[in-house]
Amino acid sequence: MGKDSETSWKQDHPSNFFSNSVQKADRAVKQAMSHPEEIAVEHAFNSISRAEKAYANAEQHNENMDAVPQNKEKLDTMKQQLNEVRGIMDEQ
Repeated sequence: MGKDSETSWKQDHPSNFFSNSVQKADRAVKQAMSHPEEIAVEHAFNSISRAEKAYANAEQHNENMDAVPQNKEKLDTMKQQLNEVRGIMDEQ
């Protein structure tokens, strides 16, 4: 879709946007876990935050695709992993 379109693909396909956001967050969390530096952890938290907003949007649009609940579970797991990384960093 070009810049002139009235609605974005994010609005047209909220479950796809959520899925893409979860994939980006997953990469950011893996980066933070392998290189636990403050900037990587902060980037991962920001990615998770964006994915959570995308989830809320998909839920608001009553997206009932199988991928939405699976991605929500994956997102919750990533949040736990990232909190563990932050805990390790705080101990050092």
